[in-house]
Amino acid sequence: MSKGSNQKLKLSYLTKIMLAKTDDEHALTMPQIIEELEKYDVTAERKSIYSDFADMTDKLGIEIIKEQIGRETYYHVGAREFELAEVKLLIDAIQSSKFITQTKSRELITKIKCFVSEHQAKQLQRQVYINDRVKTMNESVYYNVDFIHTAINQNKKIRFKYFKWDISKKLVPRHNGDWFVASPWALTWDDENYYMVAFDGLDQKIKHYRVDKMMRISIEDEKRDGKEEFKNFDMAEYSKATFGMYQGQKTKVKILFSNYMCGVFIDRFGKDISFRPIDEEHSELHVDVNVSPQFYGWIFSLGKDVRVVGPDEVVEQMREAAKEFLGNLN
Repeated sequence: MSKGSNQKLKLSYLTKIMLAKTDDEHALTMPQIIEELEKYDVTAERKSIYSDFADMTDKLGIEIIKEQIGRETYYHVGAREFELAEVKLLIDAIQSSKFITQTKSRELITKIKCFVSEHQAKQLQRQVYINDRVKTMNESVYYNVDFIHTAINQNKKIRFKYFKWDISKKLVPRHNGDWFVASPWALTWDDENYYMVAFDGLDQKIKHYRVDKMMRISIEDEKRDGKEEFKNFDMAEYSKATFGMYQGQKTKVKILFSNYMCGVFIDRFGKDISFRPIDEEHSELHVDVNVSPQFYGWIFSLGKDVRVVGPDEVVEQMREAAKEFLGNLN
């Protein structure tokens, strides 16, 4: 058998063929493998392919499984770095993420499908869709995330313009276009949006900013502020206490609820919260929240079997919020 012009790349092409065309439900015979290699101008004999399979397993960590079905012997890739179910999960996450644009969603999904075989990719194609849900229109979000990570690693402040939507559906700068300067300490994903959690040296407090609304980011020479404030900072607790990532005064509130509603609070605040029985059908909960109109809205949405009963100032604020809402119905 004459040698093909790409013999030096035989192992590379063989690996590509086996990953693309085989999986637990699809396999190739040796003649089919040799035929596929010939498409890349690579010739091969059975013995050399057996040796390459051993190298793929030992050196590349790609297991090749041999199966006898009747008179035919079949070969396919075994366990992969990502299982099909895991790839589906990643695609679901990309599709449901508002901060990933439609264009970038399609690009990422195309890349992710390379983790599975061609046959499995067809299954994913039936799953893949980009619907008309709200998606960010700011492609720079990916570069923003990179800038923020770099600033955190270098212990530096960042400067940026911060934007908001106007009634004409245009992004307009906040604070008359003034520059924002902040000390980034963390990134978090909440309510399907990316947020930078940072220390504002001017106001001397922790704040957060929507990453897709940050533009023209640059890394400053000045070192970050807020080391003491973030020394014992708990990102998980911050996210649980902040409704819709709206700022509010952190307050320990007392909530009275019917016992059948307990799952709502476990889902929101985690299993570490404590319930105190009031009677056979009711319990109360004390929990820290950043009190805001979004918190009130969340409580209202839970219906008549959930009530905030303390502290008094929060109860009064909720009464006023309810009155204002009812007033808007006239």
